[in-house]
Amino acid sequence: MLRVHFTSEDLARVRVAPGPDFLWEITNSVQTLQRRDGERVFGAWRRWARPRLSGGRTLLAGLLPPRGYSPDFLTPTAGDRTTLQAALDVLMSTPHPRLRTDLTQLASSPRPPDWVRSLAAGDADALRGLGDALHTYQLEALAPYWPRVQAHIDADRAVRLYSLLDRGTEGLLDGLGPQFRWRPPVLEVVYPVEQQLRLEGRGLVLQPSFFCWPTPTTLADGALPPVLVYPIQHATDWAGPAPGTGAGQELGPLGPLMGHTRAGILRASLTGCSTVEAARLLRVTHPAVSQHVNVLRAAGLITTVRRAGRAFHVATAEGRALLATEARAGLR
Repeated sequence: MLRVHFTSEDLARVRVAPGPDFLWEITNSVQTLQRRDGERVFGAWRRWARPRLSGGRTLLAGLLPPRGYSPDFLTPTAGDRTTLQAALDVLMSTPHPRLRTDLTQLASSPRPPDWVRSLAAGDADALRGLGDALHTYQLEALAPYWPRVQAHIDADRAVRLYSLLDRGTEGLLDGLGPQFRWRPPVLEVVYPVEQQLRLEGRGLVLQPSFFCWPTPTTLADGALPPVLVYPIQHATDWAGPAPGTGAGQELGPLGPLMGHTRAGILRASLTGCSTVEAARLLRVTHPAVSQHVNVLRAAGLITTVRRAGRAFHVATAEGRALLATEARAGLR
């Protein structure tokens, strides 16, 4: 059990991260790739990814066992992490004492990799090798699916916004899912080990993660800026053919997108909307909204998440780009 201790100041400083974190998704997915559970959610992706991966996978698996401790420095909480390269630059500048501390703790676990000692000493070649392995892994295993990762996390953020508007910060914390229980002033989280995280006025970043599985996670060192990474809900078909690899792509996904109702649903999904809200806004029936949503989702323009019996629809990056094009055309 992880227990996160809040003060009143911390409750005012809770925020949801603005999008997926490259390094959290890499590290979580490396661990998920080595596991056998979660077949329904990740089985198709594992079967797709494993044959594609080059030698760097072995290096990363040595640092990121499927269970137990993984080094905090692999997921920095400070610096510019808005792009993969920026995040890797932050990681590569990790101070040597942090490398030594984290990797010494890793080496105390069973079967540490042989090259950990060089990395712990801050060896430049070892660090470059790690950076190259992370970059290659992102390109091979995650990049083809990254728009779907982004869309799912955007959808989760829309759900969190509804929780915040309806019930405030405490409602946001209490609504994170069945693995969380809010017992003021402590958030109890299902966790593989006993750990206490005392925020002490520093606030908390809630980081939704596509590949976090099966429980939430956080940094081992409570002195680092606090972050709580939690699993999001996945569409059942998210791991279908990666974009550009499926049959019929040459027909173009936008062919069915005709009519004011679908355009209206897409516009409403820019900030997130439920089926009920879209039906009310456009003055159509719920089944009609669902039918149009299916077409938009098949075209990759929206994604849908479900919470407490409600379906929330959020525009994907492609959907937002289409709406931006429409807005520019309107200005002209």
